[in-house]
Amino acid sequence: MPAGPVPLPAVGSTEGLEIVVDRARPTGRTLLAAGVEQSYVDVADPRHLHFEYVRRMAAVIDLAAPPGRPLSTLHLGGGALTLPRWLATTRPGSAQRVVERDPAVVDLVRRELPPVPTEVEVVIDDARQAVTDAPAGRYDLILADVYRAARMPRHVTSVEFAAEVARALAPDGVYLVNVTDLPPLLLSRTQVATLRAVFADVSLVADRRMLRGRRYGNLVLAAAHRPDRLPVRRLAARVARDPLPGGVLHGPELDAFVAGARPVTDTD
Repeated sequence: MPAGPVPLPAVGSTEGLEIVVDRARPTGRTLLAAGVEQSYVDVADPRHLHFEYVRRMAAVIDLAAPPGRPLSTLHLGGGALTLPRWLATTRPGSAQRVVERDPAVVDLVRRELPPVPTEVEVVIDDARQAVTDAPAGRYDLILADVYRAARMPRHVTSVEFAAEVARALAPDGVYLVNVTDLPPLLLSRTQVATLRAVFADVSLVADRRMLRGRRYGNLVLAAAHRPDRLPVRRLAARVARDPLPGGVLHGPELDAFVAGARPVTDTD
């Protein structure tokens, strides 16, 4: 009988969670939950971003603030702390607060992966509660990557939640959301409508095949208080050069994408 696939070598595991070595990149580590990829970290190079949606988030951050400027950041969803490590390397001195709901994730990552700099604080809390508790105007950047069993919890998808994010965001700040979706992208359309009910500037970044309804995957939504705050043209040029080329929807193109979708509220 032919041999089955050889399992990836694990460096640590607990309670359905596992960190495995990337055979193609020996310094790469992937966090798995029930066998599903959650996060990727290169233990030798925090600048290496494996997942395309993480690169798209990083592109927005790179272009939205002067190079190297420290950013006060709130991460909703911690995983293997990929972007906190990247920000600490590319923008030293950035005060970062990471909110992770699952203590088992925090314990495994602390035990098996390199420590993060002291300016990165990791707390166990609910994402919405953490945003509600945040001081007004506290953060330059808020990143949301909140999932349970591959679904966004409903309490972080509503207009009311977006309004709390807007309150905690600095006047010139940027909010980024990872959305996992599949054709016909109904979740993404409602999330765009929801953010537009609160923020003056919203854009969407995704693999062009996703925008054509040809694949399942991740989209990144970006939002800001001020009209024309988002670096749309430079972002479009940047993501077009990605190994998995992306496209940006903004303005009339985003109007067409979201047509007919209604914002989500807590009572829906």
